[in-house]
Amino acid sequence: MQYWRKGLEGMQITDVRVRKVAKEGKLKAVVSITMDEEFVVHDIKVIEGEKGLFIAMPSKKALDGEYRDIAHPINSGTRERIQKIILDKYEEALQEEETAVAEA
Repeated sequence: MQYWRKGLEGMQITDVRVRKVAKEGKLKAVVSITMDEEFVVHDIKVIEGEKGLFIAMPSKKALDGEYRDIAHPINSGTRERIQKIILDKYEEALQEEETAVAEA
């Protein structure tokens, strides 16, 4: 049974909201994305890793102590596309902050 037929253009990220984290550490920001102006995913984390920035999808601690994603893309292409959009928006937020500090 097919509940949803994907359009030719696929899912679109229609809004990205970045909340930067002020404290020192690997966590740099927490992000919410809106898809197709109809569905929101909160608590996506921007993390500084050994190889640069990456995103971690929202997760919760399971009974066995492991953390498991509660919302995530089901293929690597979609994950890469979401990560690129989020990291681009994060870099844009950093540049806006630097501009505001320089102008102050």
